[in-house]
Formats: sequence, structure tokens, C-alpha cells
Amino acid sequence: MTKKVYMDNPYLKELDAFIIDKKKKDNTYHIKLDKTIFYPHLSGGQPGDQGTINGIEVLESYEENDDIIHVLKQDIKENKVQISIDFDNRLDMMQQHTGQHLLSSCFYRLFDAQTVGFHVGHDYVTIDVTMSELTEEDAEKIEIMANKIIWSNFNIKSYFPSQERLKKLPLRKMPTVTKNIRIVEIDGFDYSPCGGTHLKSTGELGMIKIRKWEKYKGNIRVEFLCGNRALKDYTWKNKYIKTLSLMLSSLDKDLLTKVKKLYDDKNALEKETRELREDLNKIKGDEFLKSAKQNEKVNFIVKILENTSLLEVSFISSYLNNNNKNLVQIYGLKSQDKGQFYITKTKDVNINLLDTYKDVSSKVNIKGGGNPNSIQGAIEVDDIENATNLFYKEFVNELAV
Repeated sequence: MTKKVYMDNPYLKELDAFIIDKKKKDNTYHIKLDKTIFYPHLSGGQPGDQGTINGIEVLESYEENDDIIHVLKQDIKENKVQISIDFDNRLDMMQQHTGQHLLSSCFYRLFDAQTVGFHVGHDYVTIDVTMSELTEEDAEKIEIMANKIIWSNFNIKSYFPSQERLKKLPLRKMPTVTKNIRIVEIDGFDYSPCGGTHLKSTGELGMIKIRKWEKYKGNIRVEFLCGNRALKDYTWKNKYIKTLSLMLSSLDKDLLTKVKKLYDDKNALEKETRELREDLNKIKGDEFLKSAKQNEKVNFIVKILENTSLLEVSFISSYLNNNNKNLVQIYGLKSQDKGQFYITKTKDVNINLLDTYKDVSSKVNIKGGGNPNSIQGAIEVDDIENATNLFYKEFVNELAV
């Protein structure tokens, strides 16, 4: 059985150990040591440690029965080895995991909410708590309690109690194992069965910051940061706030009000622009109608337009169709090397545009579709004029029948 030194001293960065077993699997070497400071990957939801054995990178560490297996790309010939872990990563894991215990305990104490999920990501940490909703006020209460415990610098200790003592402990959650149950205690505030690495005191957490939350599978998923991660998060956000404050000539405390005003002004301008564009498109549509061709009492608008969007043409055609009868509109759109066609009619015109599309597509290379009253699609720029004329002639022939 591998002695798990990280259980007793999670601050140990280096350790000498002996190889007691070694196997080659899939071009990697799975090495078992008599003792280790490597925390196994995703044991209890916590990511594994990073580091080396005799200077060789450990790709992964995992738990197998009561042993810890270290996976390396290269073989190690020596029997005695030196283990070294990335302590910055270890400290980060201890801060996030300890912070999770503290935050979960605050949710439990204030709202009787159990933690039913825990995940440490590369950037953020999440817990899933048994609440149907979480308000800003509730989140602030939880944050305040958690950070007060941090600033009070409560001691944190871990131990393996006897079964008799275990029954007397006010555990926040029940253990998932029946023997060798390790308890992590935050100085009378929280008792939780856990095999992870933790800090010596809450003061080493620095701070806890809840970032956001959302409903997830009937519970609330809370995203938060602890320690150095919280500092880094504050650092980049502060830079952004300072930059925006300078750009908008505003105090940082007044920035939200300033941005809200800019947002409202933008929406007002967009509404005004949209209304003006609609008026302009109506004028364009009326002008198109003046130059329409008439055949068999049906007016035909045949236009080839440059740098005009499909959205704009769609608005013009809808406006004209809603205010006229006996109207067919045929548009070819040119935009740099891209070509499109858009054809629509009023319902009183006895033509099936989809059938006509099938006839024209056999004579010119077009791709598209639609329904009996409206069709659209793509076309080579050089074929636009030919295609619009073909559509017009086909429609005229159909009406003459």
C-alpha cells in the first residue's frame, strides 16, 4: 500500500521514495511507490498534482485500490527516486478545495442547502446546491459569512476519528466509505469527510468571490473563485474598468450609469435609423412600382440591384405586396463576387413560383427554393441578368396560357 504523505503534510514539495512495482502499458510506464506526495487525479473531484519523478514529467496519477500509480512516458532505471510537485498548482488546489468546504458550509448553515456536485475547472470552480433559486441578496449573505470566517483565520485540521467519535460529529454530509474515514474540520464550523488536500487555516484562502449562478438540473450551480484565482480575476477586471473609465471620462463608480445611458442612446438611434430606413425603402418601392412593366393586367418589377441586402429587398417586396394587387417582383442582387435572386408575388397572381423556378433552373445555374409565392437563392454574378429575364419571360408565357 502506498503511504499517502500528502494526507499528513500537503505542503511538502519534494520527497524521496522507492519504486515497489512498475508496469508498461500503451507505451507509458505505470509506477507504484512506497510513498508519495502526488494527489491522484479526480479523487473526490479534485484534479491531480503536476510534477516529476527524477526529473521526468508525471503525465497522470491515479488511485488503484490503496495504491497511487504514477504514469510516465519514460522508464526509470533507478530504484530510489526523488518526487517533486508543482507547488503553485498544489496551493491553488488547496485553496479551491478548502474554499469549497467553507462555501458549502455557509450554504448549509444559512439555507439548509446541501452540496450535491463539485468541480474544479481550469479557471473557475463550481458547486451544485439544493436550492430552487438564489437571489443577489442571498449570495451576498453567503459571501459575507464565508469571508468573515476567512478573516477570522480559523484553524483547519484533518483526522481519522474512531467510529464512536464519528457518530458524535455534526457532519455536513455522510461519508461515502465505511472505514478509514478522514474528517476535515474547519475549527468547529464545518465537519466534512474528505480525502483531499487542504490549507492549515482559513486565512490562507485570502478571499472567496461568487461570480455567478444558474439553474442546473433542479438545483443551483454556483461559480466561485478562491485565493490567487480571485486576485487574478479582480486584477483583469480592474484593468478593464480603468480603461473604460478613461475612454468614457467617467469615475469608476459612475461607469454603470454612463454605460446604461450610452446603451439607451444607442437603442434610440437604432430605432430612429430603422424607421428612416423603412421610410426610404418605401420610397424606393414606390419608385420601382412606377417603372413596372405591365402584361396581362399584371405589373412586373424587374430590377438588378448592386450592394443591396436581401433583408432590404425583402422589406420592399413585403411593403409593395401588402399595398398592391396583380404584382410580381423579380430582383437580382449583386455584391462583389456574390449573386442572389429574390422573387415574390401577390397571392392573386395565378402563377406557381416554385414550378417556374424548376423550369428556369434547368436553363441557368441557380440554387435555391421557396414556396408558390416566394423563391430565393444563389446565382453566379454573370448570370443574374440572363436569369431575371428568363424568369420574366416564363411568367409572361404562363399568364398568356
